[in-house]
Amino acid sequence: MTQPKFIITLDGVFRLGMVHMHKDLLKPGDQCIGGGYYHFDYISNSLILDHTSYDYGAPKWHLLETLKVPSVYRGLRIIYQYDDRYHEDFDVSEELTIEFYDYD
Repeated sequence: MTQPKFIITLDGVFRLGMVHMHKDLLKPGDQCIGGGYYHFDYISNSLILDHTSYDYGAPKWHLLETLKVPSVYRGLRIIYQYDDRYHEDFDVSEELTIEFYDYD
């Protein structure tokens, strides 16, 4: 069964899609620095990221200054919600520079 999953790469590329495993989102040469699941919150116009990838762990946001996001998501606020009681939500749109790209 496919699920809505995302990954981020060491190069700052953000990919998401309906896949079986997070590794299905990787391209040759990618080094994954975390991933999780996503859903859209249409009321707040946000892309909500949460949970962690079993294989790659939680996104290591601290390794990035810029996140490269597919241009179809322009205008959405991106927020990562940790699944613990110790971290506050990470407002990706505020904390990182967002660079939009068109799919290859």
